[in-house]
Amino acid sequence: MRLLGAVLLAISLTLGVGAVAPAGAQVVAADPDWVFYSKDKTRYNSPWYRGAHRIMIHFGCTRAPYYSPDPRCTRNRGFHHGLDLAMPCGTMLKARTRAWVVRTDGLGPAYGPRPVRLRNYDHGWDVVIGHTRRVFVRPGDRLHRGDRIARASDAGAPDGCHLHFEKRAIGGGLSTAVKPRQLIHLRPRKK
Repeated sequence: MRLLGAVLLAISLTLGVGAVAPAGAQVVAADPDWVFYSKDKTRYNSPWYRGAHRIMIHFGCTRAPYYSPDPRCTRNRGFHHGLDLAMPCGTMLKARTRAWVVRTDGLGPAYGPRPVRLRNYDHGWDVVIGHTRRVFVRPGDRLHRGDRIARASDAGAPDGCHLHFEKRAIGGGLSTAVKPRQLIHLRPRKK
């Protein structure tokens, strides 16, 4: 069904008719629900997932309409505390390093119904991963490099299948979130 939707969207865009995206957004035909609030068209590889995928929403101030105006941002923009990477539903997420799976109490519905929180005591961080489905881990599990964690989903995501990565202090709340790009080890796809 998604493939049919993508084909129909591609045809409609070619003919000059079709879906209307929110102002300032770019829709890509690969998934009819994807909306990009980043001008970065680079596809990035990471040891966390297979393939090369584009950034939908960067960490920091964003024009995406899902966030309340934030005093750190200009022009009434909101603040995104993580990094969203567009990828097909079902894309496998694997552990890049050792970590413990910890409880996700108090994260709220914005991360979808099955978020995952990993903790690495050696490096002093938690990573919150949102919009997952078919989670293969549970609190208390110890992960090693390459262990399966979950699959990408569009659960709780109004703009298509993707994974949300958020780096926080150990046990920290949203206010401790920092840029997760280095933690995810994003590398531009080699041409």
